[in-house]
Amino acid sequence: MDTRQLAAFCAVVERKSFSQAAERLGVTQPAVSLQVRSLEKRLGRRLLDRSGRRVEPTEAGLALYRGAQRLLSLEGQLLDELEASEEGELGGTLRVGSSTGPGSTIVPVLLCEFQRRNPGVAVALSISDTQAVVERVAERELELGVVGAARRHRGVSFEPFFRDDVVLACPPGHRFAGRSITLDELRREPLIVMQEGAGVRQVIEDELRRAGTRLRDLEPRLELGLQESARSAVTAGYGVTFISRAAIEADLASGALAAARVKGLDPAREISLVRASGRSPSRAAEAFVAFAKERLG
Repeated sequence: MDTRQLAAFCAVVERKSFSQAAERLGVTQPAVSLQVRSLEKRLGRRLLDRSGRRVEPTEAGLALYRGAQRLLSLEGQLLDELEASEEGELGGTLRVGSSTGPGSTIVPVLLCEFQRRNPGVAVALSISDTQAVVERVAERELELGVVGAARRHRGVSFEPFFRDDVVLACPPGHRFAGRSITLDELRREPLIVMQEGAGVRQVIEDELRRAGTRLRDLEPRLELGLQESARSAVTAGYGVTFISRAAIEADLASGALAAARVKGLDPAREISLVRASGRSPSRAAEAFVAFAKERLG
C-alpha cells in the first residue's frame, strides 16, 4: 500500500479539510485530492464524507485511519533505524577473499588495523588462488576479493588497488642473486612454477608472451601449488621461482632468499579489488576500501 496516499488521507481526517491537509504536507490541494481518490479507487470504498462543511471519515475510513496510523508510525520508526545504522558504529561481518600473494602479506595487516579501529566489525579472510576468489565473489560468498590478476568474468568488476612487483627468487649465494639474467640463462636452471589459476603465473605467462616466448619453452619441471609452496622449495635449494616481492620481503631482509631480474621482462602487476557486479556494498566494505587506499597511499 502506498504510504503517501495513507499520509494524505490521515492528514485530511485529522485536519477535516483538504486545504489544511495540503498545507500541513507542503503540497497542493489537488495533489492531496488525487492521492485520496486513488486510495478510494484502489480499495473500492468511499473513505471520506465530503457532503458537509467539514470532511469526516466514513465507517470504512475510520477503520482505515486507525490502521494507517500504526503503519505510518512503523514506517517512521524504520526510517529512524536506517538513519541511525548509517551514522552509527560499523558492525557486521566483512568477508574478504585474497590470492596468496597479497593474502599472505599486505591484506591481513590492513584487515587487522581496520578491525582495531572498528571493533564492532568482525573480519573473515580466506586465502585461495585468483580464480577461486573471483568465483566466490561472483557467487556472493565473499563481499570483496583482492587478487593479482584481473581475470575476465561477467559476474564481477575489477578496480586497481595497489602495485606489486614480481621477482625471480633464488637461494642466497646462487649465481643469479642480485643479477639481471637472460632468458637463456633461466632455461638452464630448474624453474619452479605455480599452479594454473595463480595470479603470479598469469602475469609471468603474459610477460613471456610479450617477449616472444612461452612458459613451456623454459621447460619447468616443478609445479608446486601456490606461493608458499614455491617459496619453500626455493628456500630448500630446489630451484628458482617467480614470486611476489611482497611475499618474500622478510626473507630478502633476513638473507634467507635473494632476488634477480630477467632482462626483457617487467612483471610488475596491479593488485585488483574484486566486487560482485550490481551488489550494493555494506558500510563496512566501503569503509575498509577507503581505509586501505589511504593506508597504501
